[in-house]
Amino acid sequence: MTRETRILTIFLLTAVVCVWGVQAMAADGLITLRSSHGPKDTMNRLEAEVKAKGMTVFARVDHAVGAAEVGLSLRPTGVLIFGNAKAGTPLMQAEQAIGIDLPLKALVWQDASGATWLSYNDPSWLAKRHGLGREVEATVSAMTAALAAVVRAATASP
Repeated sequence: MTRETRILTIFLLTAVVCVWGVQAMAADGLITLRSSHGPKDTMNRLEAEVKAKGMTVFARVDHAVGAAEVGLSLRPTGVLIFGNAKAGTPLMQAEQAIGIDLPLKALVWQDASGATWLSYNDPSWLAKRHGLGREVEATVSAMTAALAAVVRAATASP
């Protein structure tokens, strides 16, 4: 990714955050958005939006339940694992090692102050991480847009 593309990406993400009216943070390809809903509602909304976009939900992992099963406490923390073979397969055909990051995952979690957050890996960052080239650029762009729409719908105010 060129310097200009990185700057444009940062500008666009900042603009999207301003338009959505939510707080966001990003580190090493991780995008985190504040949700207007509690953890359970955010996860349910996320799952519904993923399915509405025609993606497959492979698993829903509740880390807090796992912690409780071994006598430990954990604030609400869950992962939704989902994807679409039509989008993911071309990426793996270009570089099979990206399969470690596919299917996509989103983490819904509650911080110590009670705020709910949704975190996910930016598909563009994943493509860069695995050295994918222009041949999958359109697929990565479509995946990025679809994921942003799903996350926006899951976290936005009603």
